[in-house]
Amino acid sequence: MFMDDDFLLDTEWARKLFHGHAEGQPIIDYHCHLDPAQVVEDVHFKDLTQLWLFDNGGGDHYKWRLMRAEGVPERLITGDGEPYEKFCAYVRTIGRAPGNPLYEWSHLELRRAFGIDLTITEKNAPEIWRRANERIAEPGFSARGLIRRFGVRCICTTDDPASDLSWHRKLAEEKDPGFKMLPTFRPDALSAIEAEGFASYMQRLSAASGIEIVDWKSLKEAAAQRVEAFHTVGGRLADHGLNSFRFVAADEEEVAAIVAKALAHEPVSPQEAEAYRTALTLFLMGEYESHGWTLQLHMNVFRNANSCRFQELGPDTGFDSVGDQPGLVHEVASLLDAAQMRSALPRTILYSLDEAQWMGLATLMQSFQGGVRQRMQLGCAWWFSDSFAGITRQLEVFAQESLLANFCGMLTDSRSFLSYPRHEYFRRVLCRLLGQWAEQGRIPADEEWLGGIVEDISYRNAHDYFGFFEEER
Repeated sequence: MFMDDDFLLDTEWARKLFHGHAEGQPIIDYHCHLDPAQVVEDVHFKDLTQLWLFDNGGGDHYKWRLMRAEGVPERLITGDGEPYEKFCAYVRTIGRAPGNPLYEWSHLELRRAFGIDLTITEKNAPEIWRRANERIAEPGFSARGLIRRFGVRCICTTDDPASDLSWHRKLAEEKDPGFKMLPTFRPDALSAIEAEGFASYMQRLSAASGIEIVDWKSLKEAAAQRVEAFHTVGGRLADHGLNSFRFVAADEEEVAAIVAKALAHEPVSPQEAEAYRTALTLFLMGEYESHGWTLQLHMNVFRNANSCRFQELGPDTGFDSVGDQPGLVHEVASLLDAAQMRSALPRTILYSLDEAQWMGLATLMQSFQGGVRQRMQLGCAWWFSDSFAGITRQLEVFAQESLLANFCGMLTDSRSFLSYPRHEYFRRVLCRLLGQWAEQGRIPADEEWLGGIVEDISYRNAHDYFGFFEEER
């Protein structure tokens, strides 16, 4: 039956592992793009379109990309079309999308958030719209209500170093909100020394840190202050968006000269920008290691391919794709080696959108293990890879090259409060894979052992690895 209770669970062992060990585990969403203000203000949504598709300029650009492929006009995607029209346009689109993860995710979202088990079709659209909006109108159906409904214990937002973190402080001051919301240090703007607005950004960072940035030395001091500020409000993660990366070694005098040029609004060459980024990344890795943080490297993304649409709609609107940087693994190896030589290698999770690089990264990370359990991890199937095939392949590569039982599991990487069924989807694929191995005699059919591994990957590893719940240790 279509997406019944045993959806994807094709063996008795898969069903036993999912229903007995994975299904009821809490969620730690250690990488997302939710708006902290919406969480603290406990936003109530007007209708299914606002919650599902488009919310005041933001939304789920996974869905937007499919709607454009169907020829839906932009006014019904990110424009001023009526909410019901937008919803119907998405319904028509999803009917053309068998095999796309959104087809399965969208049905899971309706089932888990709204209790609606109808197939998403034009025929069912009026009833889905009515029933979903009735639930949305209920007092408890809000941003926080959804977080609690899905059993989320912690969400980690993505935050600029210059953020004042006021929303995180407000939630932390509440007596018992029922979950944690912690910031993640995302220094993309700090790294973009070649960007036109870099000098202006330094002024923002100066104001946030209380340290006037006039050179490379004061820039590092300001960055270190912001790491400490994030740590004070519970931040334990950094996330570097390395769309591409090249390791370019430079001494302190050379980096200082590059920073001086940028602060004087002088152009910085690509080689100089890479030298600065290398030096900054190594400096920050030392800060993360000294604070006991984990670094996430999200790599190999081709951003804003459609320049006309970028000018019209801005970033993060559905015009990014998988990168194809050659030699990326070699560049990362140089970075990790340099950090190791400085005793500045934090726990690190390596992600690449190019699945062809997973084996290179998985084998590379094994050269830098030690000191703590699974210091290096291959990141979960992320963004365009978080499909049935991508999740399965990532689990197989991790298992083949390292210790799968140490894996920290899934994240949403989402701007939507309805994305938490992606954790369920991941857990179903995980249990399917382990169940097949048990049925094939590749691993012992031992429920206590296998169930423990499933519970670890679903929840406990993330709980212990990141240190979000130090008070529970």
